[in-house]
Amino acid sequence: MRWACILLPHMAMDGVLRGCAEPASPRVLISGPSQRRVLHAVNPAAAALGLKAGQSLVTAQALATGFETHPFEADAQAHWHQLLAAWAYRFSSQVSLQYAQALIIEIEHSLALFGPWPRFEARLRQELQALGFRHRIALAPNPVAARALANARDGWAVDEAGLAAALAQLPVARAGFGAATAAFAGMGIRTVKQLQALPRDSINRRFAPAVLQQLDALLGVRPFVLQPYQPPDVFELRIELGYEVETSQALLFPLRRLTSDLAAFLAGRDGSVQRFALLLEHEDHPQTNIEIGLLAAERDAALLFEIARSRLEQAKIPAPVRQFGLRADQLPAFVPEYRELFDTRPQQNLPWEQLRERLRARLGEQAVQGLRSHADHRPEYAWRPETSAGGGAELANAARPGWLLRRPQPWPGASPALLSGPERIESGWWDGDDVRRDYYRVASRFGQHGWAWREVGGDGSFMLQGWFA
Repeated sequence: MRWACILLPHMAMDGVLRGCAEPASPRVLISGPSQRRVLHAVNPAAAALGLKAGQSLVTAQALATGFETHPFEADAQAHWHQLLAAWAYRFSSQVSLQYAQALIIEIEHSLALFGPWPRFEARLRQELQALGFRHRIALAPNPVAARALANARDGWAVDEAGLAAALAQLPVARAGFGAATAAFAGMGIRTVKQLQALPRDSINRRFAPAVLQQLDALLGVRPFVLQPYQPPDVFELRIELGYEVETSQALLFPLRRLTSDLAAFLAGRDGSVQRFALLLEHEDHPQTNIEIGLLAAERDAALLFEIARSRLEQAKIPAPVRQFGLRADQLPAFVPEYRELFDTRPQQNLPWEQLRERLRARLGEQAVQGLRSHADHRPEYAWRPETSAGGGAELANAARPGWLLRRPQPWPGASPALLSGPERIESGWWDGDDVRRDYYRVASRFGQHGWAWREVGGDGSFMLQGWFA
């Protein structure tokens, strides 16, 4: 098997930058007690000012000005870890969050679908960049080696034959030996090759059993059990705005991030969404919920954003917004829309499903309606206007024309030729519109096929009800 490790060394900071309108400005994450606040992480612009992780906030303020501070939240980092695991789940059924700030993915069985590793790796990097997360990727025959190689170098890919040579030059400080690393440095051991040269009995006496266990796991001679990731059944994400927002336009940037994360989550679990809610939290006012329902299940990020934006702009915001969120708990399986093999539509044209959703979002749910069949034998009552997706019940073995006239009309000219029938319809006694008719499929002298009737038991003229295609 082959395992890829996606290392996310700046996950906490990247998660914050994704919610900022100007991510390139200097920003730092701070942690620690209120008496001694320290920099937990810095973005590249803050690093250019001389700031670095581990500095006290007082020292940082003495060195530079103009940088923004954000609190480090362990729960938020765990959320981004879960979100990225949901994204990775679309590429492999074996995803693990065993290591902090890293994803372990089994890719051997995915290469047939996503192509050879260089192409697969390029796609992973492209999508991670679009999601806004810096990363390093390494490939190895076992997950422990993949994690260690990602710690040492980005883009390192080795197979079973080259694993021993790659590990031989791997620094022990990058190989995951934990507290024993300092002791190795005191002994002059710098690489895994030097550690392998020591007698195993000597290593076992000097160090905890975990050292040999890690060494064997790196070499693949000791099995390593991973905890598999299971995608949740509910998507919920909230963004702390940091300031009060009073207009819907100012919420569009976080809204785009929320809908794109929802789309990535749905793609990972091969699902879709038909109903979700925007959550607007206020300082001194109850939470505002904007419910959004779709006619059909979707997962396209651009479409979800467009619909949510239209609903948000139409909603009345009763108070300034401090936190903005999205929740979706109805996640049906995704059914791709039917498309022709050779699609001749111009690129600027929208599929009907997307156009319908956009019109409903802009004009209102009742402004766009369709027709559905209704279980009634009388033609005048056999259809209903419908705003939701899906058709109605069909009459079994009933041949009906595609074009019904607004009201029946006398058959023009001489009596038609009878092709089939009669089909007797006697119905409507319960609502005062009782009918008793014999329906026939008929043909005109020009070869047109129609649907006509006359009263039961009568020999009078025919009334034309509709035309067949």
